[in-house]
Amino acid sequence: MQHTIDATGKKLGRVASEAAKLLMGKNLASFVRHKTPAVSVTITNVSKLSISEDKRKDKKYPFFSGYQGGLRFETLGALGKRRGYKEIMLHAVKGMLPNNKLRPGMMKKLRITE
Repeated sequence: MQHTIDATGKKLGRVASEAAKLLMGKNLASFVRHKTPAVSVTITNVSKLSISEDKRKDKKYPFFSGYQGGLRFETLGALGKRRGYKEIMLHAVKGMLPNNKLRPGMMKKLRITE
């Protein structure tokens, strides 16, 4: 089953939670927690999301270099410029999916276009 979400003018979290629900199959009558449903989700116009300036400055994504004291932070705005808004949406949807063996399979069925 194919689902398409248009992100024009919508908030980041609302679009990500809707995509996560569809990827898990929560909207299907045949929902079971231990199986990945045969659905795919496409999110379009991610660069037209409604993100406030405060969130662009204040939201931080941590990353670790591997060295002692190597914990660094990058803001949402800087990540959007460096990697694109596709990476921000991937990070948001991945955080809303369950952290188990099914998550990589669900993430493969997610397509994002800017």
